[in-house]
Amino acid sequence: MTDSDLVELRRDLHRHPEPAWREFYTTARVVEELEKRDLDALYVGPEALAEEDRVGVPDEDELGAWLDRARDAGARGDLLERLTGGSTGAVAVAERGDGPTVALRVDIDGLPITESSAGDHRPAAAGFRSENEGYMHACGHDAHATIGIGVLDAVLDSDFAGTLKVFFQPGEERIVGGEPMAESGHLDDVDYLLAVHVGLDHPTGEIVAGIDGFLAVSQFEAEFVGTPSHAGARPESGDNAMQAVATAIENLYGIPRHSDGATRVNVGVVEGGTATNIVAERVAIEGEVRGETTELMEYMDEKARRVLRSAAEMQGCDVGITTAGRAPSARSDDEPRDVVAAVARDTDGITSVLESDRLGGSEDATYLMRRVQERGGAAAYVGVGTDHPGGHHTATFDVDEASIDHGVDVLSRAIVELGRRRR
Repeated sequence: MTDSDLVELRRDLHRHPEPAWREFYTTARVVEELEKRDLDALYVGPEALAEEDRVGVPDEDELGAWLDRARDAGARGDLLERLTGGSTGAVAVAERGDGPTVALRVDIDGLPITESSAGDHRPAAAGFRSENEGYMHACGHDAHATIGIGVLDAVLDSDFAGTLKVFFQPGEERIVGGEPMAESGHLDDVDYLLAVHVGLDHPTGEIVAGIDGFLAVSQFEAEFVGTPSHAGARPESGDNAMQAVATAIENLYGIPRHSDGATRVNVGVVEGGTATNIVAERVAIEGEVRGETTELMEYMDEKARRVLRSAAEMQGCDVGITTAGRAPSARSDDEPRDVVAAVARDTDGITSVLESDRLGGSEDATYLMRRVQERGGAAAYVGVGTDHPGGHHTATFDVDEASIDHGVDVLSRAIVELGRRRR
């Protein structure tokens, strides 16, 4: 694809953002492009995932509504049939002679954010604002998927020797897609893995060769169920789910920090109750804990669950706790990091190269990275700078489309160089 073709693809994907396990249009559109390439294998939907490891899958009505939306947007029916049940994503494989297996991971899902319609917001002004109202590509995953296609083209047009695998991963924003893809078996022969993200507060023209500092994360949903009663006439007859939640939230933020490193806790959603004069029967919350290491995250997770159970017991309520998403910590390895840095310094348009930086957030690419590393391979998480008018996860986020070309050039050249190596 030409640079303008890649921009057109990115804008098409930007118009059709889809959340975790509902990336029907996105997967179908990506697969349509992949089918035009000289591939040795193409795994679609359930073929690309360990389905038994999926969590957070919507119900049939929700999935059906998003399938219909994708069909109405022009997604091919035969491809949508392969994605039933919400198994989305794809893995493309190209074998090009004797050499190592090198993989690239890109994510493809969007966010539940209403995109800005202001005249100075370029997607709105240029006519590629989200058509799925209430959802948008506010983190650059539309650019990531496009970079994946561009890298595949560039490597196929090079003297690369080895096997290239490109993973188009669903469900990153909910931290639910990385583990099923890591457990699919498609990573078990990978010698080198590169994952990519645009932006991350780095400007256009800057490359971060290997990002570290991923916080391990565990997201939870907790539903408190008590007994309703009249709040004025018989308050003592109720078991107050709202009071249990209030107790839980206060005590979650009171979990002791740990001397081994940084920890985080947050409750982001509270939903429940029916009226001011009714002792609340049901209240649900969504929250998360994080840790500088996987062990620190697990420490926070254990404490958080104890807090939730104790708060329920204190108010005579029941509580059901569900893990909504989880990802471990990980580190970039020196060998692929060094290769990315070397080729970036010799790539047109790249004005600054950082060997490393700390993310300060979480990412489920860590599942894929650790899978490769545990089997003797090496992995690096690459940052491709992009100027963006709004921060990540905001209604005005956008990508400087010049960074798509930067990502394609640096990553494809790094993959070709890694193909010349043996582990």
